[in-house]
Amino acid sequence: MRGTSACVAGTILIVAAVALGAQTPGQAAPASRPPTTPPPVTNSQDAAGDQAFVMEAAMAGMAEVEHGKLATGKGANAKVKAFGEQMIADHTKAGGELKTLAATKQIRLPAALDPKHQATHDKLAQLSGAEFDRAYAQDMVTDHQKAVADFTAEAKTGTDSEVKGWATKTLPTLQAHLKMAQDLQKEIGGSPAGSQR
Repeated sequence: MRGTSACVAGTILIVAAVALGAQTPGQAAPASRPPTTPPPVTNSQDAAGDQAFVMEAAMAGMAEVEHGKLATGKGANAKVKAFGEQMIADHTKAGGELKTLAATKQIRLPAALDPKHQATHDKLAQLSGAEFDRAYAQDMVTDHQKAVADFTAEAKTGTDSEVKGWATKTLPTLQAHLKMAQDLQKEIGGSPAGSQR
């Protein structure tokens, strides 16, 4: 009798263990899956962050080229014209590299300026001479302050190694542009606020 009781008890334990192990996926998921769910979401968010950086960098670079073209034609100061030429050359080169990189990531880059950058372009296009020089220099300081901050962040925290590498490689050029723009603004005059770091 005792053996039969032990056998029955053992069978009950086995059945209970099997029943506990065979819970439906919906029941087991809350206990076992939450710890593994955040990493994929985070990776997706990080990838989206890298993609957003690429899109913004492409747009800003395109704007620098377009504004540089205005500077070479409308600038009164020879240094403003030279700076505009430098922007066209450097940002065209960086833009070409970014276009190649974006193609490997299947990121479709913008083909035209967005409303914000277009508005700045239109504002500059209406100016000429010394007035243009001051507005352009101020815009270049502001734009490159943002670019240096964005590229520094991507170089430090980007998750896509290739995008991060491109940001790291391009950052010194942007830092040099910022210094040039600040020096240009000091020479020709402009808003003191625009020269703050």
